[in-house]
Amino acid sequence: MENLKNIAPIEDFNWDAYENGDAVTSVSKEDLEKAYDSTLNKVNDREVVDGTVIAMNKREVVVNIGYKSDGIIPLSEFRYNPDLKVGDTVEVYIENQEDKKGQLILSHKKARATRSWDRVNAALENEEIIKGYIKCRTKGGMIVDVFGIEAFLPGSQIDVKPIRDYDVFVGKTMEFKVVKINQEFKNVVVSHKALIEAELEQQKKEIISKLEKGQVLEGTVKNITSYGVFIDLGGVDGLIHITDLSWGRVSDPREVVSLDQKLNVVILDFDDEKKRIALGLKQLTPHPWDALDPNLKVGDHVKGKVVVMADYGAFIEIAPGVEGLIHVSEMSWSQHLRSAQDFMKVGDEVEAVILTLDREERKMSLGIKQLKADPWETIEEKYPVGSKHVAKVRNFTNFGVFVEIEEGVDGLIHISDLSWTKKIKHPSEFTQIGADIDVVVLEIDKENRRLSLGHKQLEDNPWDVFETVFTVGSVHEGTIIEMLDKGAVVALPYGVEGFATPKHLVKEDGSQAQLDEKLPFKVIEFNKDAKRIIVSHSRIFEDAAKAEEKAEKKASKKASKKEETPMIQNQAASTTLGDIDALAALKEQLEGKK
Repeated sequence: MENLKNIAPIEDFNWDAYENGDAVTSVSKEDLEKAYDSTLNKVNDREVVDGTVIAMNKREVVVNIGYKSDGIIPLSEFRYNPDLKVGDTVEVYIENQEDKKGQLILSHKKARATRSWDRVNAALENEEIIKGYIKCRTKGGMIVDVFGIEAFLPGSQIDVKPIRDYDVFVGKTMEFKVVKINQEFKNVVVSHKALIEAELEQQKKEIISKLEKGQVLEGTVKNITSYGVFIDLGGVDGLIHITDLSWGRVSDPREVVSLDQKLNVVILDFDDEKKRIALGLKQLTPHPWDALDPNLKVGDHVKGKVVVMADYGAFIEIAPGVEGLIHVSEMSWSQHLRSAQDFMKVGDEVEAVILTLDREERKMSLGIKQLKADPWETIEEKYPVGSKHVAKVRNFTNFGVFVEIEEGVDGLIHISDLSWTKKIKHPSEFTQIGADIDVVVLEIDKENRRLSLGHKQLEDNPWDVFETVFTVGSVHEGTIIEMLDKGAVVALPYGVEGFATPKHLVKEDGSQAQLDEKLPFKVIEFNKDAKRIIVSHSRIFEDAAKAEEKAEKKASKKASKKEETPMIQNQAASTTLGDIDALAALKEQLEGKK
């Protein structure tokens, strides 16, 4: 009211006129209005001014801006600020100084929107902490009302720990930091996480500065991954690697811990620079090897479960955290290269014999073949030379067939011991892998754990008979079954094969004998040991010509010897009566084998 001090007191006040409602002072009404108005703030429509909250209820807030009347603003415009109280200064936008009812119309929402862009930019520049109201969820985060502007709060920026339920934040007012503004599209990105990170960073430094290896701390399971568990130690995270969760093997960390579980952990190692902390859980319990029965020794039988399989063997857990390896070579007396998966699988319960035990190195090797007797200990008794057995074909080489008579008892049938008569280039022509084959023991090699076996020895040697049939000079009918560079293979009677060189395949007319051609052949060489018969077609007419020529010469000398020609003819004749009996018996024998 200090503006009224200059107004002179009214000395000639006319009370009569006052009673009649007429002018009562020499000062005009206009002057009085002017003096009154000068006591109030000068305001303009569409202007933003600061006001003071003088009253509020559940629906409305009354704000005084120093004008002749107060303004009323809906409380909903202040929902971003639940702490609003009487006496607070708020910014308001003057919509209208006076409506039809003479009411001052104010808007807090418009005031904020008018100033918001400048304030948001200032908040980014000054790294100012501002308040915002979380309105709703959106893809990837939340929509936040900041100074009336809709800002985006990414889900990853709500808190330092992963958020599982976004909905609990809707309707909350929180403090934020402006982290990014796109001036062109007027997009604003805010973060709550940024506010607490700086504080956490300081906390981390303090926690890490106090860390010591071997220290036991309480933590909370924050996150579970396939390779380990992250533990919140109160502002700083540590990792328990999957191998440090339990002394036993763990395939999934969830078998040992659960989310939000509180547990004690021991610090194994930490890195000041990278702030990585390695934690252990199993280290808080004694090592199972230390608790292993002290009386356990080599040769003892143990039971356990297969926990890991590899081609070279299986790891057996005989107690949690105590494992032994059964190498594949200790699974069977057999010497065949086989995979451990042929004998067992993960989860199998097995019994084994302790082969080695090193408590200091915490290693143990086991065997299961030792549960059975070694068949080679009594090999001469069970498989003496000359004994006959049925074996299974395991694999081939160019020189023979490897067979197994029983598990652990292997033998080799040399390719030359498969058949008396057939010329076998590869064992696959004679038998197949997995097939059964009759064998006879020829020789025992106990040192190398191998038997020499034969198959053809189960039959008599037909070459003893062939020796009397395919005599040198005898003639037999044969069929050319294979043409080679060095000559031809000729099929002779009784399943026997002979060989003729190219010069012995020339026919009487000078042409060369061809494949599948049936011709008479003369035996020119017989080798019983090598099972080789060399034959010739050419010799038949060549020898006949020579004999004729010789006879002519003798006739001209008048020294005729008529006996020689029949002799040659007899030699060229097929067989004698004695031979026919022997061949008939052999043929029956061969047909019986077929």
